[in-house]
Amino acid sequence: MPELTLTPLIATVIFVIACLCGYQYRRVWKAEGPRWQLWLFGLLAASGLLILGFVPLAS
Repeated sequence: MPELTLTPLIATVIFVIACLCGYQYRRVWKAEGPRWQLWLFGLLAASGLLILGFVPLAS
């Protein structure tokens, strides 16, 4: 299934976005911010890392 592969550039972008969302999740959590922001940033970070973990990279 070659259509389900990530290019290295797209994988890097997803990784950076996941890291930024994880950082924002931590900031909201420490500030005891709104729950909806915790869910938003947590789900974005988790989904980005899951995509990177389970979708193969193009060679």
